[in-house]
Amino acid sequence: MCGRYTLFAPTADLEARFGADFGDHEPSYNCAPGQSLPVIADEDPAEATRMEWGLTPSWADESFDLINARAETVREKRSFADAFERRRCLVPADGFYEWVGGELGSGKTPYRVAFEDDRPFAMAGIYERWEPPEPETTQTGLGTFGGGNGDGAAGADDPDVVETFAVVTTEPNDLVADLHHRMAVILDPDAGEEETWLRGDADEAAALLDPYPSDELTAHPVSTRVNSPSVDEPELIEPVAGD
Repeated sequence: MCGRYTLFAPTADLEARFGADFGDHEPSYNCAPGQSLPVIADEDPAEATRMEWGLTPSWADESFDLINARAETVREKRSFADAFERRRCLVPADGFYEWVGGELGSGKTPYRVAFEDDRPFAMAGIYERWEPPEPETTQTGLGTFGGGNGDGAAGADDPDVVETFAVVTTEPNDLVADLHHRMAVILDPDAGEEETWLRGDADEAAALLDPYPSDELTAHPVSTRVNSPSVDEPELIEPVAGD
């Protein structure tokens, strides 16, 4: 899975790399589920949009918070299929964390995976717009409490609509296989994969969901302090002695 990642590259570098406006982006050494993070959506690739990490389908009655979508089933599962067909995005990162010995938790050793030069890259993502249901409490002569304009319209600028995303994962490459049984799909910009992911049809996008070659990537153990999403500091990416 991909449960944490980093995005600390300077804003100017990110804007040059992705050709998008990142606004007031602040560096993060511990991007975590539930946080509002920049993604580049197919609708407007010239601007990074902040969305909440943890996808909830538009039809859901409650928050799903799905942080990952498996490449093998992303086109089939009801929670992801429509987003894969119609709403794909790039998730900018400059590294991600995996935990040896299982998922994030006590007794597991976290590793950071990144390019050797720490350059930013794009993970394949999908996104949704979800309008939480209004409270059902009513009184005689009054409408449902909770506001809303009553016309049923919901769009990207509607304050009641929550924009959420998930990272697509695939089988690991040789490097990540020693750490975990899944890895994020990393798109190769030199092969035009980022553009294809945003603009291509579903078949073209599905052809990109393979593991990135491991020869340019590196991995090293880091402090277990990364386990806490409240900890976000440069020291988190520094190598520590492994087991």
